[in-house]
Amino acid sequence: MNKMRLPRRILTLHTAPLRRASSAPAGMVNFVPACSTTDAHSLELLQDFVSRARRLFVISGAGLSTESGIPDYRSEGVGLYARTDRRPMQHAEFIRSAKSRQRYWARNFVGWPQFSSRQPNSAHKALQRWEERGKLHWLVTQNVDALHSKAGQKRLTELHGCSHRVMCLGCGAISARKKLQERFIALNPDWSVQTGAVAPDGDVFIEDEQVLHFRVPSCEGCGGILKPEVTFFGDTVNRATVQFVHDRLVESDAVLVAGSSLQVYSGYRFLLAAGERKMSVAILNIGPTRADHLAELKVSGRCGEVLSVIQPL
Repeated sequence: MNKMRLPRRILTLHTAPLRRASSAPAGMVNFVPACSTTDAHSLELLQDFVSRARRLFVISGAGLSTESGIPDYRSEGVGLYARTDRRPMQHAEFIRSAKSRQRYWARNFVGWPQFSSRQPNSAHKALQRWEERGKLHWLVTQNVDALHSKAGQKRLTELHGCSHRVMCLGCGAISARKKLQERFIALNPDWSVQTGAVAPDGDVFIEDEQVLHFRVPSCEGCGGILKPEVTFFGDTVNRATVQFVHDRLVESDAVLVAGSSLQVYSGYRFLLAAGERKMSVAILNIGPTRADHLAELKVSGRCGEVLSVIQPL
């Protein structure tokens, strides 16, 4: 398959005044870092890139969901790492420690109503329209918030799983997270706490002594340990999933990264594969990414603001 190639150009944006950093609804916490308005020339170049692609492969990251009120980890000034000294749950800690699981689920229980109520923004909706028009061949998201699914995306792989599903580590049964919320409520009818900031995976911050009496249910089928069907830090993505995504990449002729710094290897590996295949790569993100050296086009801007004006011609 012939891969389309564009002249390599890393864009230096024209100076523009900083605008309100989020297109999120009024009253929603702003997790989008400050960013200048994307200039018209950059939009033209990205439109040209998308227009040339016949089977576009898209990788989305946390920067796509910040405009829906879901924070990311690494954004300057507003990401979890910048705002707090907290770090996400590690896979090994969750597996080995019942107290860690109790603390995780207590926080997740409190944060779930807010996290699960978030809705797709204009970026999610734009990518879904690209799929409908036959422009988008496959979308791989590193997000676990189900917003692409809520937007109606079908040609989709949730690389790190989805917080809206729960799995049993014993028998492998999959169940809906909303059903587990009902079980939490039944087991903890009088439990309430004061909470802090929300985290990217729906977790909230609660002091350890507040979770001592929180009860965590087991699998209804086998009594096993329940875990969100997501890839925690320190774990690896299922090999079959990785191979499936590689196969979709091979079928594609160009790659667009939207809202990801690609600091995590699980996503970055597909940019390395695209580079080996000499595929055209464009990146839309606020701030630098791990794959900037592989991009022929780099645009800085808010995903919702930019993708909503790009037409899938």
